[in-house]
Amino acid sequence: MSNVSGDWRWLAIMQKASVFDGTFYFAVRTTGIFCRPSCSSKLPKAENVTFFSSPKEAEVAGFRACKRCRPKEMQMPSPKAELVARALEMIRRAGTDAPRIEDISQTLGVSSGHLQRVFRSVLGVTPKEVMDMKRLEEFKKNVRKKDVTTSLYDSGYGSSRALYEKADSALGMTPGSYKNGGRNERISYTIAESALGKLLVASTEKGICAVRFGDTAEGLRKELQEEFFAAEITEGSKKLDEAVSAIIRSLDGETTILTLPLDLRATAFQMRVWSELRKIPYGETRSYSEIAERIGNPKLCGPLHKHAPGTPSPW
Repeated sequence: MSNVSGDWRWLAIMQKASVFDGTFYFAVRTTGIFCRPSCSSKLPKAENVTFFSSPKEAEVAGFRACKRCRPKEMQMPSPKAELVARALEMIRRAGTDAPRIEDISQTLGVSSGHLQRVFRSVLGVTPKEVMDMKRLEEFKKNVRKKDVTTSLYDSGYGSSRALYEKADSALGMTPGSYKNGGRNERISYTIAESALGKLLVASTEKGICAVRFGDTAEGLRKELQEEFFAAEITEGSKKLDEAVSAIIRSLDGETTILTLPLDLRATAFQMRVWSELRKIPYGETRSYSEIAERIGNPKLCGPLHKHAPGTPSPW
């Protein structure tokens, strides 16, 4: 997997997020052209992309401006987009040493409350949620090569409890099971068309374990099988199809939300949807339209039943 594919800038390009126009530029090595994030041209392969902070920097590197999006004619980015971009870059450079929100705010010259409000308005998630997911993705990479305990500490977790308490909702399984390729887990998945390309959603009986975008269904299946090499994987789930359908509808018209996890590649908006789904009390029915109202998107519709304790998950 390309390192670029997990970079927030690449994920902004995938969504053609115009809110970040002017905060950075991307160039495609195979064409020799550089563009703004919202360029309407065909999405390039991640491995062929490189980033620049200004048109001049891209030109010095030998790239020429795109005639379609005309990046050299870009106006200054919005203050909100610029603030979020600077904060995300600080988080990215910090590695596993997650900076305090107060420190980020102080460096950027704003209050922590203002920074969190701006994050929510642009991304739909808080800085802490971004750092939590970044830490989880680091663990997923480390645990393939090290034992679970070493991996969790090397990934920035202060204790095993910090990871294990969220394992079901974050991984869909225990950390140990994830390390062993999903051994003894049953995973069902579905693939559908979305505004961002092919969308794969997979789940165990405990929760969602993968949400990914890709160019081809075959490529997505291969990635899933490689990650969960010891699991029993089957395609198709009525309840999963309903959830995916709701996600796809939720993506319509969304242009300012970034995908933040490295491997899951879920959009921030999808994270909000899954967060609401997990809040549904056992045994109760909550319609997608009710969930949508809570997260500000009335396009979702249809019922959802949360499975009761002791019964198989519908996913």
